[in-house]
Amino acid sequence: MNVTIIGLGLIGGSMALDLKNRGFADRIIGVDKNINHRNIALLSKLVDETDDLEPAVRRAELVIIATPIDATKSLLPDILDQIAGTAKVVTDVGSTKAGIAGLVENHPNRKQYVASHPMAGTEFSGPLAAVSRLFDYKNAIICDSEKSSEFALSMVKQMYETLNMKLIFMDSHQHDMSAAYVSHMSHISSFVLSLAVLEKEKNEKNILNLASGGFASTVRLAKSSAEMWVPVFMQNSEYVLEVLDAYIEKLRDFRNSIDAGNEENLHELINQANAIQKIL
Repeated sequence: MNVTIIGLGLIGGSMALDLKNRGFADRIIGVDKNINHRNIALLSKLVDETDDLEPAVRRAELVIIATPIDATKSLLPDILDQIAGTAKVVTDVGSTKAGIAGLVENHPNRKQYVASHPMAGTEFSGPLAAVSRLFDYKNAIICDSEKSSEFALSMVKQMYETLNMKLIFMDSHQHDMSAAYVSHMSHISSFVLSLAVLEKEKNEKNILNLASGGFASTVRLAKSSAEMWVPVFMQNSEYVLEVLDAYIEKLRDFRNSIDAGNEENLHELINQANAIQKIL
């Protein structure tokens, strides 16, 4: 089949590589408003060709929207309009789902859309960040599956199975709450720690000299792009704020224990946190 991928960054580019190499797609058509991204995707052989949005949608059996959340909300209703009277399937890979799903809930072609989120990525962006096997053995979330047709759902499931992903089915609101805790908060924590260190320590040489593996891994996500993450935080603000409040409360517990010299309470907090090992 022909697969059109809109957004040729880390996620879209990595999907393009493995969907073509593993035989799911005969031809990958790339769409991106950034001409440099289109040229890099062609030169890197991420895609077979690039095209404008409407002809690329017209020529595809499956359309994958791999753009930032705000762009996805703008594109999805228009693409669903374009596929009227066809058997084309549309999916997106955004890390928030409720706002997007709610936007097209009553669209006449809603059943041809599958809301999904592959839980994979790195701190890098753009087509040069695309890599093969990025999705292998990670989780792919499909939301509100009952609102998609069996045909559309089957095609998107097959796509993620080709990427060697484990499928999990969730309600879109449940997804957004869980993503706020395990993904969105991790990025905010990394951004905040990076800002705090940069503000306190003006001498960059000292930061680099003292930084160890633990610091590097903690702030790794601080290299993620604002273009990607600001829309995520805004679209998922209800749950992100809930998680931030819980996070700030735990920070206060640590601060108060250290301020009071309460070693017993610090031991208890750290021992409680160690329980995460059983999950991970």
